[in-house]
Amino acid sequence: MTYEEYIAQMSDGKYLQAGTEITACMRPFAREAQRITAEINGRYHSAEELNALVSELIGKEVGDGFALFPPIYTDFGKNITFGRNVFVNSGCCFQDQGGITIGDGTLIGHQVVFATLNHMVSPSDRASMIARPITVGKNVWIGAHATVLGGVTIGDNSIVAAGAVVTKSVPANTVVAGVPARVIKSIE
Repeated sequence: MTYEEYIAQMSDGKYLQAGTEITACMRPFAREAQRITAEINGRYHSAEELNALVSELIGKEVGDGFALFPPIYTDFGKNITFGRNVFVNSGCCFQDQGGITIGDGTLIGHQVVFATLNHMVSPSDRASMIARPITVGKNVWIGAHATVLGGVTIGDNSIVAAGAVVTKSVPANTVVAGVPARVIKSIE
């Protein structure tokens, strides 16, 4: 299966049955992401070198002004899009098979997790999954140790408090906090 076919199969809400061609394809793509992230995480790189490596990881150029403090982790890589002036702090995890889009000017704190895959509830089908995208708007700040789940859109200018678990979409210009995250105030 090609990269393009794989991405098409990972469409929003697609049921991914364990033991099929689509789930078997995850491993070689994961190995490629591991190779590139090992290079990123394994030694010091200049900002230009990091941007080139992250561009290789995601299969397209990072946006102007992109900055990363390694380490970074992903189990696919090719379904991430970074806008301009995005900052990713150390230890972030991008489970991006379902697609992750990060808008311009977004700040991502230490050890934030983006998880686009969810396993099935039934024990007999637990290894199967559902893929859903994550979309982060412009000028968003995601605090340290937050987790953002598949199917979530975070609106422009919003703040996700440190440690929050975002299970539902976040309106623009709001602050969310807690587990699960809930709106705690509006941003004027």
